Amino acid sequence: MGKPRVFVFAPADPTGEAHRMLEEAGCELILGKAGWETPMGDNEAEMARMAAGCDALMGGSIRSSPITQGIMAAAPDLRIIAKFTIGTDDIDVEAATERGILVTHAPTEANWGGVAEGTVTNLLALVKKTRERDRWLKTTPGWRNLEHQGTFVGRRRTDGYPGIVIGLVGLGRIGTRVARLLAPWGMRMIAYDPYVPNDKFLRAGVERMPSLESLLREADAVSLHVTLTRETRHFIGAAEFAAMKPTAVFVNTARGGCVDEPALIEALASKRIAGAALDVFEDEPLAADSPLRAMDDRVLLSPHMVSSNYGSGLKPGLMWATRSVIAALKGELPDNVFNKDVVDQWRDRFEGRSILD
Repeated sequence: MGKPRVFVFAPADPTGEAHRMLEEAGCELILGKAGWETPMGDNEAEMARMAAGCDALMGGSIRSSPITQGIMAAAPDLRIIAKFTIGTDDIDVEAATERGILVTHAPTEANWGGVAEGTVTNLLALVKKTRERDRWLKTTPGWRNLEHQGTFVGRRRTDGYPGIVIGLVGLGRIGTRVARLLAPWGMRMIAYDPYVPNDKFLRAGVERMPSLESLLREADAVSLHVTLTRETRHFIGAAEFAAMKPTAVFVNTARGGCVDEPALIEALASKRIAGAALDVFEDEPLAADSPLRAMDDRVLLSPHMVSSNYGSGLKPGLMWATRSVIAALKGELPDNVFNKDVVDQWRDRFEGRSILD
């Protein structure tokens, strides 16, 4: 029996540590040329050729070609597709589940915790008009400009001011951390997530809303925290922006594809909503001629970097994915399975059947 073959479709291992771990475990590596920083890379046909006969696939985010059913079909004994990142929207997860293949992801706190902190930072910069005040003082001889008056975010006991209403769409790891970061401010926090039990809302100190529309009608700030799936693609569009208060702001640190971007641009241009803070976009890098780049300070942009902080990045997820691949090749179930519905089927096929020396 030959060495187990691992196709690294989007390599991100500058020190070589992960690759050495796999090779020392007895794996043969096939390296693709795709990368998160650039949309260029291997196309589907090239990837299917490199994946042929492989036992594992792994990589970071890939935009040249998602991991399709056709690529998986080239590897009949494929056990695992391991992502270095939290997101799995570049994998046909449903097809993987149907074929009995594990999909693992890497929800490292260094990254998802950074997204939560960045969400709060972006929200505050937007409503406190931090950039506007800075630019005014640096570019004019004047002093105060009352147009740059900010919003008081939290509850005030002295005069009964209730604070703004924070609306969280999604109450997973990131949405829950955002709620906990904002809890000391005392404002009302509401959330919509049909997949989360009531006790999680109670623990997070968040009021459950019966529908997305009810949340959009009541929130002064709407923050999106959902994964990108077939169900959530363009989850927020023209109808949703129309349901929001004209004074409300929208924050997206989730995935650009969850939002109908032309509808968002129209809502901002027509002042249907008051502003937006965006870290993610439908197509990345954001096109140089995107109308979003030309918008005023009501729109705060960042280049998909909200999770980029000291100690974060791909390495924690890379090492987790590497351990997961080795475990799967040993016939052991990794601890970070995304498509949990496949576990019983996978155990029937592979549990206890090691192909490592």
